[in-house]
This record gives sequence, C-alpha cells and structure tokens, in this order.
Amino acid sequence: MSMLTQAAQTLAPHPFSVAMLLADARLPGGGHAHSAGLEPALLAGMSPADVPVWLRGRARTVSLVEAGTAVVTAHLLSLPPTGTGAQTHLAAIVDAWAARTPSAALREAAQLLGRGYRRVARSLWPHRPPVQALEGWTGPLPRAVVLGSIAAAASLRSEDVVRLTVYDDAQTAAAALLKLEPLDPLAPAQWVLDACAAAEPHVPRVAACLTPEDIPSSGAPQNEGWAEAHALLTQRLFRA
Repeated sequence: MSMLTQAAQTLAPHPFSVAMLLADARLPGGGHAHSAGLEPALLAGMSPADVPVWLRGRARTVSLVEAGTAVVTAHLLSLPPTGTGAQTHLAAIVDAWAARTPSAALREAAQLLGRGYRRVARSLWPHRPPVQALEGWTGPLPRAVVLGSIAAAASLRSEDVVRLTVYDDAQTAAAALLKLEPLDPLAPAQWVLDACAAAEPHVPRVAACLTPEDIPSSGAPQNEGWAEAHALLTQRLFRA
C-alpha cells in the first residue's frame, strides 16, 4: 500500500465539518425546490409578519419530529449488524415517521428530498455500513432517515444532528421567503437564530431518543392541511 493511499485512509473530516457541509444550501440535495412549508402557509393566508412566530413554532414541533427520526436512525444503524437487522430497523423508523407525518403531500416531499440525500450519501460515504444499509431498502426513504444514516457514517453527535435538522428546516424556509416576499435579507437571518434558540431547550430530550417509539409526536395539523391544499395547485414556486 502506497503512502498516499495510507494517508487517504487515515484522514477524515471532523464531524463538525460534515455538519456544516450538510447545512450548506449549495449542497446539491434538492432543498432549493422546497420551502419547508412556508409557501403553503403564505398561500393559505398567513401574513408575512407572522413568519417569525411560525418559524419558532415549527422549530418546536415539526422540526423535532424530523430530528428525532434522524437521531434514532443514526443510533440503530450504528449497532453491530445482525442478519436483516438494519432493514427491520429502517422499516420501524419509516413507519414511526409516517405515523407522525399524516399529510401525504409532506411525506412525498420528504421522500423526494431523501432521494437527493441518498445520492449525496452514495457519493461521499459509499463504503460506510450505515450508508450501505440504505441500499437494501427498495422503496423511498424520507430525508430524515437518510440524514440519520449520514450522521452515523460521519460520527455526528446526536445533539448536533438535532441542531442541524432544526437549522436546516428554518433556513430552508428563510431562503424561500426571500423569493416569495420582498424584504431585507438580514431579517430572516435573525428569525432563523430565534427558531434555533426556541428549539434548544428540547435538544437534550430529542438527542436521547433511541427507539422509533421515542420519536417526538409534536406535529402541526394546520401545516398538514396547508400542504394538502398546496399540492393541488398548478402554479407554485416550491414543491412544499
């Protein structure tokens, strides 16, 4: 084995660097086509002035469901492989996530994002067991599950997975807002930080999730209804 090959095998990015990569909107994962539920909310009549409150509420509800799903996936896919264990785990996690995401439109949007993230995972961590476990799954996977697989492959801390999920959800909505409403681009930046602060007290609890049953059930029914109505529109900027 050459010295260059040995060096390539021993060098690895810090997990925090991986988290920054995953939070970067320039990562080609398809997130630019989604508004994290903001466009449906605005089209349903929510005032742009209410976006900061909406973001904080989302950070304490929907975002925690996604974060818990990612944390549990990372934990279970980090366990030693035992036969069909990984596929059994994935089935239980997907079922638990779907039960907490009753809107078919939101489930489909999350699965489309998951498809983009699976491509990222295959490209950057193809030989890591948590990513290889996804290859045995024939159906679609939501983004949160794929994110959990990447988190396990890259050794991300559970707390950082929660914060990453909350931040990404809020920042996705903030970026979409600049395309939907004219305003000072610095205003949404503050709202994203406020949303992350609103979720911070919940980080330890969600980071401690170990089983699908532990995933938070903090849904937002009105958002679900808005997403269903939005899916019927023929003119829209974002998928959801």
